[in-house]
Amino acid sequence: MPIARHFFDRPVLEVAPDLLGRTLVRTSPDGPIELRITEVEAYAGQADPGSHAYRGRTERNASMFGPPGHAYVYFIYGMWFSLNLVCGPEGTASGVLLRAGEVVKGTALARARRPKARKDRELAQGPARLATALDVDRGLNGTDLCAGPGTPLSLLTGHPIHPDQLRSGPRTGVGGEGATHPWRFWADGDPTVSPYRAHVPRHRGKRDA
Repeated sequence: MPIARHFFDRPVLEVAPDLLGRTLVRTSPDGPIELRITEVEAYAGQADPGSHAYRGRTERNASMFGPPGHAYVYFIYGMWFSLNLVCGPEGTASGVLLRAGEVVKGTALARARRPKARKDRELAQGPARLATALDVDRGLNGTDLCAGPGTPLSLLTGHPIHPDQLRSGPRTGVGGEGATHPWRFWADGDPTVSPYRAHVPRHRGKRDA
């Protein structure tokens, strides 16, 4: 069953852990892929120094300020796309970065897009791999996940993880004031969860959403 918009219209720190175990469906002319979400990171908009929206609205991050339940897709380091789900009241610019998941349907299609993956658990193990496996690019930026049949991205109820499985810790690659926020959430023991990497200073760009 598709998840309604009110699921996303909550504080980001409520939505983020509640995404674990849910099923993301990517529909394209090549066929559908279903992904069980196993790792996410929360970004609290203009209240969060780690967020793209911290300094206000720009052409790049405009979709983050829109209604909840939409996709925010950005290009990073000139190489990869990352997929975020906008949540919270319109204008707050909060979002959840999808970091990893298990491909549960459409594995052959995901493998065709990720031929370097040695094992199925690596197909969407990390935000760039996830976006590649699902064929996510800026063309999906602003997509309404609650639009109903025919939408290229939608979220199904799935099977939320048991509270005993929930783990949290610092976000990957985030430095500065938000470095210690325990806003990365994952399913304990799941082999698809990506390795944690501490912040490495860069001259340009951000690693976050």
